[in-house]
Amino acid sequence: MAKMDRTERIRTLKAFDSRYPGFLAGMDEVGRGPLAGDVVTACVILPRESQILWVDDSKRLSEYRREKVYDEIMSEALFVGIGRRTPGEIDTMNILEATKAAMRQAAADARADVFLIDAVTALGLSGREVSVIHGDANSYAIAAASIVAKVTRDREMRQLDALYPEYGFARNKGYGTAEHIAALRKYGPCPIHRRSFISHFTGKS
Repeated sequence: MAKMDRTERIRTLKAFDSRYPGFLAGMDEVGRGPLAGDVVTACVILPRESQILWVDDSKRLSEYRREKVYDEIMSEALFVGIGRRTPGEIDTMNILEATKAAMRQAAADARADVFLIDAVTALGLSGREVSVIHGDANSYAIAAASIVAKVTRDREMRQLDALYPEYGFARNKGYGTAEHIAALRKYGPCPIHRRSFISHFTGKS
């Protein structure tokens, strides 16, 4: 994408955020759907003047680009909070409640007037909460949070691949690819699998 197109894209994302005065936090999660690994959330506060060229929905960016933009976000951010819930907690709480708990953890120390949250409501945070459907594609703040959460979780899944190489976590990040499901059927679950998720795919719990 040309620089002019990227500049226009950033202008569109920031125009959405400009509707909300005061200190603005963006929040997003990664990992609600995988069969393995934590659900990871991020809360990010960037300066209002921030203009990081490639901030966007993390799913629109290559892994290489996400890593680069992650470094820029971390360098500029006024606040970054990370939350997570483990596979065991997800099995106990269900994925929605686990995601909400992880979001509260990520935002616990944030001082923001408004929290823009990707498609989640009623967290009980210290500021105004605004749930935004497809927020990572519409809000600069949420898009930045989506990148931080995605890079954080992907790095962890690559590390876990070294412990459990038979499942291909470095490639599939815990999602239910054909390769992953075949490994589950062959080897059974490992300690980071979500027991409440894998039975749907393999008939095992």
